[in-house]
Amino acid sequence: MGLDRSIFESMPVPRAILKSAVPAILGMVVTLIYNIADTYFIGQTGNPLQVAAVSLAMPVFLLFMATGNLIGIGGTSVISRSLGAKRNEHARHVSAFCFYSSIILGIVFALIFWLTMPFILEIIGASPETIEYARQYLMIVAPSAPFVVLSVSFSNIVRAEGKSKEAMMGVTIGTIVNIVLDPIMILKMDMGVGGAALATLIGNAASSVYYMYYLLRRSAALSIAPADFRIRDGVLRGVFAIGIPAALNSVLMSASNILMNNYLAGYGDIQIAAMGVAMKVFMIVIMLQIGLGVGVQPLLGYSFGARDYSRFRSIMKYSIIYSVLLGTFLTLVCRLGAGFLVRSFIDSEELYGFGVRFVKALLVAGPIVGIMFVLMNSIQAMGAARESLILSLSRQGIVFVPFLIIMNHVFGLYGIIYSLPAADVFTLFLAWLLYTVIVKRAMRQQPSPEETLHTTG
Repeated sequence: MGLDRSIFESMPVPRAILKSAVPAILGMVVTLIYNIADTYFIGQTGNPLQVAAVSLAMPVFLLFMATGNLIGIGGTSVISRSLGAKRNEHARHVSAFCFYSSIILGIVFALIFWLTMPFILEIIGASPETIEYARQYLMIVAPSAPFVVLSVSFSNIVRAEGKSKEAMMGVTIGTIVNIVLDPIMILKMDMGVGGAALATLIGNAASSVYYMYYLLRRSAALSIAPADFRIRDGVLRGVFAIGIPAALNSVLMSASNILMNNYLAGYGDIQIAAMGVAMKVFMIVIMLQIGLGVGVQPLLGYSFGARDYSRFRSIMKYSIIYSVLLGTFLTLVCRLGAGFLVRSFIDSEELYGFGVRFVKALLVAGPIVGIMFVLMNSIQAMGAARESLILSLSRQGIVFVPFLIIMNHVFGLYGIIYSLPAADVFTLFLAWLLYTVIVKRAMRQQPSPEETLHTTG
């Protein structure tokens, strides 16, 4: 079965974007439901401390996802450019490398977090009231690392050969398993946060099994055969050059989440729980916009690898238009429904009041934040490692942290909340500047497909 290149080469751009991005966006909807499910069903216990514990533990889960993004986003960038340059064998080597690296790194992370649990609980800011709940959750979530890394990696990589529907299917299977098990384990079996963690582990395992089946039986361009595994010939370097900046963004998101929770702890556990709920609502806007960005990345990478710059520019134009329309719609829905959405997580009047105000503050940049993700994914698609690194360090690090510290000092509690959209707006303008520089450089140099493949910024 050969690779169908029509979506990359001949299909009208608006249609190609919709065909690639809509399943990716739906996949993010499914991922969002997956992430919300734990908080929702734990909220039904009526215990705000358990909700706070899951919010505190989220940075650890984000680190597992960061590792998956390191391999998945880096691999997608290299594979899509390889296919555009007609280097099919190289794409197979990269795919096999990503598969085995996901498993190995996942096992290493699981062992590290399991063995250093007391230290982990200390640095995430667990209080005496929440520490035991956080421990219960993390002791079960830690062994899920290999499955999380593998499922996150290949939910991206499968899109590199234009199979967005299949990529979405793996995420959907894991989510359905998780949602079915959550009420059973959390409420009926009275396992609380431990049940939520176990449902998460089993759901990610189910997702991983699906991707293994797809790669073995149905993929046209990807491989997980041991004979195709390579580290040299630009495989490791190519994946990590783009993957490390992408993963660093998730790592910094985890670190900034820990820092923010430590600042919020000065105001109380209710504020931490309210922010955890508000972030779940805000993620509706963010994750769907990320879905659009990752959905168009293979199209951009293929066009860039094939040196079809006219199609590349057209994809960018329509992607930005779609991102603004999608962002505006989602912001309006979440703002108008903020009360209902917050109340659906937990019936606590004090948490509800803070949660609604936090949601509305986070949504300030909602209509335009998607442009940032399109730009970030276009930079990754072009293989510009240096610029990707700058953006990764900026959004959740060198931009967000100063905003957080200064705005907390000046405005107090709500300064912490508004520091997130402020950092996103600043990073959006930085991403546009970097994108413009990279495109001008590419047009000037006109590299060969082989040179384009190994670009590292």
